Amino acid sequence: MLPLPPAKGARLEVDWSRCTGHGLCAVPAPDLIRLGQHGYPTAISIPVAPRQEHGARRLVSQCPAPAVRLQHHG
Repeated sequence: MLPLPPAKGARLEVDWSRCTGHGLCAVPAPDLIRLGQHGYPTAISIPVAPRQEHGARRLVSQCPAPAVRLQHHG
């Protein structure tokens, strides 16, 4: 499977200072968030393809910390 190009500047940004490792962010969008062995996201900035934006919005709304936000640049 080839990766799709990211949406025009859309990225998920993880704020490590707020993240508590619940791991709930991977549930609504497992194609975006990868969790390490301790339940924390493995990346702090993740490109979001247009087809992934709905899952990204759900992910942001379900983060209990809240430690993830969707940024649109460009």
